[in-house]
This record gives sequence, structure tokens and C-alpha cells, in this order.
Amino acid sequence: MENVAAQKELAGGYCNHLNQYSRFLTREVSIGDIPMGGLNPIRIQSMTTTDTMDTLGTVEQTIRMVESGCEYVRITAPSMKEAENLANIKKELRFRGYNVPLVADIHFTPNAAEAAARIVEKVRVNPGNYADKKRFENIEYTQLAYQAELERIYKKFSPLVKICKEYGTAMRIGTNHGSLSDRIMSQYGDTPRGMVESAMEFMRICEDLNYYNLVISMKASNTQVMVQAYRLLVETMVKEGMNYPLHLGVTEAGDGEDGRIKSAVGIGTLLEDGLGDTIRVSLTEDPEFEAPVAKALADRYVNRALNVVEKEKIEIRNLPYNPYEYNRRVTLPVQHIGGHHHPVVMLDVSSKNLKDPYFLTEVGYKYSAGLDKYNMADQACDLVYLGDELPSFSFPGNLRQIYNYKTWLTLKDKSNCHPLIKLEDYASAVQKDPILNLVSVNAKSYSKVLLSMLDETAVLVLETSSEEGTIEQRAFFIELLKSGNQIPVIVKRSYAAISADDLQLYAATDLGALFTDGLGDGVWIDAPETVGLPVMNSTSFGILQATRTRISKTEYISCPSCGRTLFDLQETTQLIRSRTDHLKGIKIGIMGCIVNGPGEMADADYGYVGTGPGKITLYRGKEVVKKNVSSAKALDDLIDLIREDGNWTEVK
Repeated sequence: MENVAAQKELAGGYCNHLNQYSRFLTREVSIGDIPMGGLNPIRIQSMTTTDTMDTLGTVEQTIRMVESGCEYVRITAPSMKEAENLANIKKELRFRGYNVPLVADIHFTPNAAEAAARIVEKVRVNPGNYADKKRFENIEYTQLAYQAELERIYKKFSPLVKICKEYGTAMRIGTNHGSLSDRIMSQYGDTPRGMVESAMEFMRICEDLNYYNLVISMKASNTQVMVQAYRLLVETMVKEGMNYPLHLGVTEAGDGEDGRIKSAVGIGTLLEDGLGDTIRVSLTEDPEFEAPVAKALADRYVNRALNVVEKEKIEIRNLPYNPYEYNRRVTLPVQHIGGHHHPVVMLDVSSKNLKDPYFLTEVGYKYSAGLDKYNMADQACDLVYLGDELPSFSFPGNLRQIYNYKTWLTLKDKSNCHPLIKLEDYASAVQKDPILNLVSVNAKSYSKVLLSMLDETAVLVLETSSEEGTIEQRAFFIELLKSGNQIPVIVKRSYAAISADDLQLYAATDLGALFTDGLGDGVWIDAPETVGLPVMNSTSFGILQATRTRISKTEYISCPSCGRTLFDLQETTQLIRSRTDHLKGIKIGIMGCIVNGPGEMADADYGYVGTGPGKITLYRGKEVVKKNVSSAKALDDLIDLIREDGNWTEVK
């Protein structure tokens, strides 16, 4: 099998390099006229939201998607009639001069998949649904029963494979965290390993039938689960002599800033690992808005490989942390930083008008002049850097102020004020704060001896502005772990000449990749004033929320809409947000149809799922609580359910 020899060094690992960018070389797969994998660029794709039976509507939306940068377009085909109508859609697109490869999205219906495979360039099947059993029952499988199920699946799945071989159709085997079959659940549970084994069973069937035109995905709405599953998949594939291209995506990422940050955390972490051959960013927005976001993520890696200088490799097999399981690095707490405290958020306010307390509203502290007090928002930052600037008003009592060391020395009142000192100056500092000292260190150039001399009041500020800053900072953490150093670390990333949109994506990638692996006790994003403090603050909290390391707001697990959706997903999501976004730490799944119901929102505390025209089913976790509720009263019933569980709080 081509390309596998190049991956032999990966046995026991999941990427080529941890200390420099190196893309995992995969098999090239033909999808129409646009090949994927191998040495091809990272491809961009999205999915239509129109009714598949609306031929012209689907064609026109597809054209808008292609114009926005989409290279593959996925269309739902839940039954035979939609699968057969793909021929009309394809014909009209070709007539209009658009040769974009089409992908049929299949969930439960083998005959629809077999029909679609004769028409479009690629079909997507979910192993947990396709020819498999998923009833969310706790069934104990004997080895004999398990094997009998595999043989049954082989017979049901083989016809589709043979049609794909005959017609030159590619296939994506797309596992989703929330839709694993009962058989897989009984053996592996709702885990990344279960996701991998679900896909591997189908991949082995394909190889047994000499069919190799495969693309694989491991999607989840939980970014930690998603990243772990893809890494385990690569490790498992390589051990079995496989190197199929990877489709990356975070399911139900949501909309707006939240959707972009969450997608960038999951997808970006894997891109940093050198994994990924195609991207789909799932936003609860019109699909033409997805491709530009995916392209912005992929474009950062276009020239990265050209600038690589060969370095001594960090051995993945000897890593001092487990990349397949989340564990936060153990640190000794310094005040409220490190230990069991949630990661902190730090921001630079030195350029603001320090005679005006109202600017602190931008970082979560609303000043009331009449009462002379501050009201603190859920997303209120923990530390602010003032450099050499002195404010003329009193800061909130729980907001720590950080000054450059020489300026800090001059302060008459040092309460709640702490110094920032360079690592090389720390040992010789004539006076230190007895409570907290921030020590700046460059991720690429530092003294291990000086690091080992820091005392119990020190917290590191790990700085970089390098394009490969995440790799440099990860290497620094690995050194700390190997030496047993348990000092807390605030991770600082600096970006010059960047837009607010790109900052969200870049910072979510760069910082998310570290926090997903449990590396970091705080975030400090530094960017030009034009980006604005509110964006830097909300992005910082958004990254911590997306990595599940600090929950500061309600999380919405919302599907990106498709032709199966039974209500206006964007409008409904915004309506639910408007009544529930004050519920800190609650996860609400908003799913347009039963296909994306209890499965896709596996991580949610509550679910709001379309089950028919004007009908909603409400879930508590995966348990159905109310069936076929009128959409006019479904939101009120959802709120009553949250209230019944004691999770409701009134808006302040």
C-alpha cells in the first residue's frame, strides 16, 4: 500500500513530530476531479441546509458555497427519494458549469446509500447507524454474539462497498461520539477508543474487499474527546498498515464567536499535530459562512512545512503526559493560580485611560459611580497588566494588578499589586512580593538552572510570538514535566497586525492545543488595540470553555442544520439563548431532527430535538422526558424541566 512506509516511525505514536510542524502523509483518495490526502492541500467542505427535494434551492445554495471556497459539498439523503434526486441536482450543477464533487450524507438507510453511490462522487456513512444497532440499551454481548453481529454487518455493508468500487465512488466512514452502537458501547463504552473501533470494523471490511478509497472522521462536540479519538485512530491505523486521509470537524459547534472558537480548538489542535486532510467547520449559520472559517484555519499551514529545520524529535512514546486522556498538569498553587484553581485570564490594559474606571466594563467589571462599587460579570478577567502606568482610581478588590518590576518597587501601597520580572533578573531582585511574583520566560530561549531556582511565590508567564509558538511552548511544558517542576504557568501569545476574526481562530488553535492536553494555568492574549479588549477577553474565556477547563457560561450544542431540519435552527437557537444564556455551566443541545438527536448531543445536560413538523421532544441527557411537545410551548417546558432539576436561576 502506497505511502505506508513513510509512516513506520509512527508506530506507537500519532504524529510525525511534536517539536516541529510535519504533516502526516496519507493515501491519496480521488473524489471527482479534486483529490484529497497525500501531498494535496487541506481541502474545504460544507453541507447544504436546504430540503434535498428542492432541486433549484439546493443547486443555488451549493453555488454560493462553492463561491465562498467550498471544494466538496455534502447533501443529506435520508431516504430513497432524496438519494435519487441527487441526480437532478448534479445534472443542474453541471449544466451551470459547476463540477464540485458531491457527497451524499447517509445515516440509517443502506438502499439510499447504494443509490447515491451510483450518482455522486462520495458517500458518508456513520458506522453507529449504518447496518448497526443503536437503541441505547445496556446489552451484554458474549464473544459469540459480538462476532455474529460483525458478520451480519459485513453482509449488510458489502453491497455498498462493491458499488463504490464499481463506480469509483469514495466513502467517508464518519464516527460520531454520540451515536455509537449498543454493541460498541457494551465493549468500550462512550469513549474515544469506542469511536475508533467502530470505524476500524468498517475499514477492515473495506480492506477485506480490496476497497481503499476511504476517508475517516472522528467527530464529537466535546473537543477533548474529538482530539483523543483522532489521535487514537492514527495510532491504530498505522499499527494495522493503514494511512487513510482524515476529515476534521467538531460537531454542533454552535454559532457566532462560540462556534468559531470551539471549531478552532478542536480542528486547530489536530492541525498543529500535522493531522487533517479536509476540514468542515460546523456553524449554526448559513453554510456559505463555514468555508471561509475553515480556509482561515487551513491557510496557516500552507507554508509551515517549507520553513522546517530538522530537529531532534520529542519521542511520543516517552511523553511525560498522556495525549489520549485529559489530565491537567499537576502544579503547586500560588494564591488563586495553579493547583485545583481554574485557569486564570490576564489582559494588558496599560494603553487604556487609567483615569476612567468605566473602561473595566470591557473586561467584566461594571462600575457604578453612585454606589462606588463594581459588579462582576461571569467573564471577568482575573489579572490586568499595567506595565509602567499608574491608575488614578481604585481597582476592584478581586482584580490583581501586575506592574513591571521597577514600577512595582515605587508603589507605596502594594496591596493587590504584584511585579512582572524577567527570569534572568529574578534571582538578583532586591525585593520580591511575599505573595505572588510573575516571572516572564521565553519559550525558545531560557535557562533551566534559573528555572530550578524559583521560589514558591513565582508563577511563570510563558511568552512567544513565533509562528510555531505552540510547538515551542509545548516543548517547554514537556521539560517542566520531565524535571518534576510544578510551578504554575500562564501561557502568553502575542499577535501583531491581526483582525479580530483571525485572532479568535489563531488564539483558539494555539492556546487550545495546549489546554486540551492539560498544559497551562492561565491565558494571556496580547494583540493590537484595534482588536479591542472585549474580543481578547471573550476569546480567552471562550478558549477555556471550549477546552472544558473553565466553564463561565451556558454552552449550546447546536447542529449546523441540513435538509433534515424540522425548524429554523438559527432562529430557535437565538430564542433559546435569549432565555437561558445566564445559566452558567449548563449544556443545552438544540437538534433539528431525530437523526442528530440523542446521539449528536451526547454531552448535553438537556436536549431540544425536532421530531416532526411543529413537534419537539425534550431530553434530560439521553433520556426522553417529553415527546412531541408543541413548538409553541417547548421552550417554556424546557425551562420548567431545568427548574425542576434545581438548575434554574433567575436573571439578575
